[in-house]
Amino acid sequence: MLPGLAVAQPRPYGATWTRTLTGPFTLTGKLVQGGYAIGKASPRREISVDGTPRGLTSADGSFVIGFDRDAPQMTRVDIAGDGRMDFEVARTAYDIQRIDNLPPDQVTPSDPTLLERIAREKDLKTAGFAHREDADWFRKGFTWPLRDFRVSGTFGNQRILNGVPKSPHYGFDMAAPAGLPVYAPQTARVALAEPDLHFEGGLILLDHGQGLISMYLHLSTLTVKKGDIVYQGQMIGQVGAKGRATGPHLCWRLKWRDRAMDPSLWV
Repeated sequence: MLPGLAVAQPRPYGATWTRTLTGPFTLTGKLVQGGYAIGKASPRREISVDGTPRGLTSADGSFVIGFDRDAPQMTRVDIAGDGRMDFEVARTAYDIQRIDNLPPDQVTPSDPTLLERIAREKDLKTAGFAHREDADWFRKGFTWPLRDFRVSGTFGNQRILNGVPKSPHYGFDMAAPAGLPVYAPQTARVALAEPDLHFEGGLILLDHGQGLISMYLHLSTLTVKKGDIVYQGQMIGQVGAKGRATGPHLCWRLKWRDRAMDPSLWV
């Protein structure tokens, strides 16, 4: 066990939160709720996290795991043939964020036609999240997807929209002028590129390998299409205010398989 990690902490930023664990394999990353670890083990070995199979290590033994917003305090990682590591994940304290003056159909939609559209779009997103690229492009970390921005919302906050309690915010909001270029933070394959979804507006999903998928919401313009390979620093779209947004900004999100993560911890 790692001492001192059980107390809830403010949302951490910066390299001082990076930890390295050594044992039958190595893990390096932000070992906090919403964080991640990049590992190195024997090549093409089965990975299990908390008893659930999570694919194979890459050809050089690299792998990634993510910690959900509400990840339990203890995590177990097993690499077949290499061994097992148990370690603590630091807890994080989250704020409450209130957003008012949103259109009612963006908070509590009820029109049958709109609900059918939302269901169709959910299927598109589900298919995008199921994409699995056999790659380890994640190994070198990320750069910021915007060159200039103001932080307008952080990962994990409990949201109250138009006075209605909603699910936590799983994005990192970056306020910026409409039309500002959005760049790929690392090499990836485009798993989804939709120009006009009800909640997300213009949406792009980038698959960085092994189930690590980054998301870009509220885009006004998309400059890539599904199936494209994009490279770090390549423009993929432009900042907008489409979908559930009160002004121009980029909502940047990240998932590892079924776990929501804080993308800002990767920079």
